[in-house]
Amino acid sequence: MPPFRRIGVTIKSDLTERDSVVEKILDILQNCHVEVLLDAERCLHVAQHKHVSSFTEEKDLDLLVVIGGDGTIFRTVRELKDFSIPLLTINRGAVGFLAETDVDEAAEVLPRLLSGEGILDERNVLAVCAKRGKKILFEGCVLNEAVLSQGTIARLVDLRTRVNDEELATFRADGLILATPTGSTAYSLAAGGPIVHPRFSSMILTPINPHSFSQKPIVVPGDSHIDVEVLTKENKFRDVEVSLTLDGQSYVRLQRHDVIHAHLNDKTVKFLRRKQDTFFSTLRSKLRWGEGVDA
Repeated sequence: MPPFRRIGVTIKSDLTERDSVVEKILDILQNCHVEVLLDAERCLHVAQHKHVSSFTEEKDLDLLVVIGGDGTIFRTVRELKDFSIPLLTINRGAVGFLAETDVDEAAEVLPRLLSGEGILDERNVLAVCAKRGKKILFEGCVLNEAVLSQGTIARLVDLRTRVNDEELATFRADGLILATPTGSTAYSLAAGGPIVHPRFSSMILTPINPHSFSQKPIVVPGDSHIDVEVLTKENKFRDVEVSLTLDGQSYVRLQRHDVIHAHLNDKTVKFLRRKQDTFFSTLRSKLRWGEGVDA
């Protein structure tokens, strides 16, 4: 892998110690003799203070360093205009399931990765389009999942689901999760879905508390196209409330007969990783598999 020379840096917007963290990473990168550009929106103060150039689009970068938790990564992926730019993730959140390193390790890890020692870990993203007739309510990509769920009132929702134009089921449930393999270790897992290796091109449909005990999560091939129609009716108390939530951050309010189209994007998000890091080692460390068991 060729070395990276033109590096962008972005960070979690509301990080308390944002400026000091950016300055620390900036010093490490500059010691690696690379050109550093800071996110014009989220790192402007440091850019002005340190007299460092900023960027507004990632198209001219060799690598984008993302500082924050998984939520920051989700936001970055949704905003990406060029999926060919690799991401190097530095955890400054809670779990940091997708993070490659943290701020304390950065001085040791970054020089090796920037010199070309790393590997690219490619992850599928889910292309989602929400439509009301011919009107597009939302169109974009998510890294983990799109979730259709009940609104403010506790009631079941009815979701007619088709795969490749073939009827799958009408789920009567608290909701339905459409997840990528990357998202299989998140909300889908908590709702009883399977863990799917990220190299397995697929999508996972996980009903949330289905009324029918026989309705279980199902994994479909990566070239599938999924359509979900909202069938939940209005009742005498209030209008139907169904929400589409995207990677747990943004949402769209849906009405009866709105349709969600989902399929895997033909492009992947690329994460720069250390060679020794594997999906299984992440499961052991982040999910604490095997703790308390004597070999």
